[in-house]
Amino acid sequence: MQKAILGLDIGGTGIKGGVLVNGHLEDIRSIPTPAHESQEYILQTIADFIHTYEYHELIGIGIGIPGLVDTKQGIVLGLSNIPSFQHVELKKYLTTKFQKPVFINNDANCFAIGVHKYGVGKPFKNLVGITLGTGTGGGIVINGHLYSGSFSAAGEWCSAPYLDHNYEYYCSGKFFQNFYHSKPKALAKLALTGDAEAQKAFDEFGHHLGELLKTILYALAPEAIILGGSIRKTFPLFKKSMYETLQTFSYPTVLENLKILISELDETAIHGAVALVDTEEIKVEA
Repeated sequence: MQKAILGLDIGGTGIKGGVLVNGHLEDIRSIPTPAHESQEYILQTIADFIHTYEYHELIGIGIGIPGLVDTKQGIVLGLSNIPSFQHVELKKYLTTKFQKPVFINNDANCFAIGVHKYGVGKPFKNLVGITLGTGTGGGIVINGHLYSGSFSAAGEWCSAPYLDHNYEYYCSGKFFQNFYHSKPKALAKLALTGDAEAQKAFDEFGHHLGELLKTILYALAPEAIILGGSIRKTFPLFKKSMYETLQTFSYPTVLENLKILISELDETAIHGAVALVDTEEIKVEA
């Protein structure tokens, strides 16, 4: 049997899994997250889900979660959308149960290492991954390695002050909800028919995202910035205003050499989770 890596994406509404076999992701499925149950119940649900993958010869388990993690100890410090999942010794629990190496990190960090390992980020040693969805997340790869910072909090530009709120308020689905009382997908359909108000929404979004990217450039000047998340699919609608805003960046040479790319991976969360394992040196018995 071929050796496989299991990747899990644990979110507030669903737990999604898939295995990497010979560089290909397969056996992708999901179950609902029992978000309002006890910590013990949720842990058992995760374990039961992993058990369904045991017919694969698993060499390790990678997990991405939307929250802060003590990556060394594998402790989930808290998830806002799963009330009971606070200070959870998830690595210890799963290592004891399955006797496999377990690696856990923030989901945006997983996205960054996932696109670097398997996606359009492959050619670059230094990149930033930005997820644009219900919220905004960021991950950093430096010299080919994921930089998580303390408690996986590196790259959290979403929480940095911007205008009267923070970047996430203006660079995620929240912007469209708060200012246009609609979801990005619905507005995109209108914009593509020539609706002026919808087009204005994406022009403004592109401007705000451009300001976020400038902040990233001042801090890290990466070779590439990779955009992921559901809003990435509307890139043609905000590309022009984003680039116009980037032209005000103070170092033209940096900007001229920057690549801004759209992730082509549909299962970025799972790719990122398996990358946590795939980038580690794990001794596998023959």
